Amino acid sequence: MGHGAAEQARVITMPGVESGVRLLVINADDFGHARGANEGILEAHRNGIVTSTSLMVFGPAAEEAARLARKHSNLSVGLHFAADADVDLDDAAATARAFARQLERFRELMGADPTHVDSHHHEHMPAHRMPRFAELVAPLGVPLRGAGVRYIGGFYGQWEPGVTNLEHVRRAYLVHVIATEALVGFSELACHPARITSDFTSSYLHERAVELQTLTEPGLREEIEALGVRLVSYHDWAAPATGATPGAGT
Repeated sequence: MGHGAAEQARVITMPGVESGVRLLVINADDFGHARGANEGILEAHRNGIVTSTSLMVFGPAAEEAARLARKHSNLSVGLHFAADADVDLDDAAATARAFARQLERFRELMGADPTHVDSHHHEHMPAHRMPRFAELVAPLGVPLRGAGVRYIGGFYGQWEPGVTNLEHVRRAYLVHVIATEALVGFSELACHPARITSDFTSSYLHERAVELQTLTEPGLREEIEALGVRLVSYHDWAAPATGATPGAGT
């Protein structure tokens, strides 16, 4: 999904730009959506290149996800905002109430604020909604997907409903996307790794298992680092301002 001129203007002030460093967050969406999503994301973090995840706070497996996340302190955890069907996201008051409710639930589950914010199916990213969500997220002082971090969304296996192209979630394509789109400063690449379990139903399911396989392939981290890209998490977002070394804890 592309960015407008305003988003591009924010991108050039991202941490890491001054030092010429290419910093890449690999963020797994849908944490808490199902047991299979939790298992896949944690496996891709422990044995692969996933550095961050986004929690669906009212997902069926959200409590399990929060328990697992607390055992993996290097994994940054953000809020994966997912509006109920009866919430009109073009209604400012309704959006604010829904966001406050989900932020409160995130704090209950995690005992902390989210390290970043994004949304299910990019609900917040249409140009007319971005300013409203930016205002809601601003008090947290954390990045909102599409504003402040260059977003890379090409690692996805189903760009048309019901039409799967697994080459887009294979290693060669992933490395190509990172090589060409993870530029100087902070970038985020989204992914959706999962195990296929009995509780997990989705129109995007088999592709998640292939993503998991790709993200945990031996030597992948080294191949990415050889491109001059440093894998970091959203825990590192403030590190350039404090003088710490981005990526030191991942």
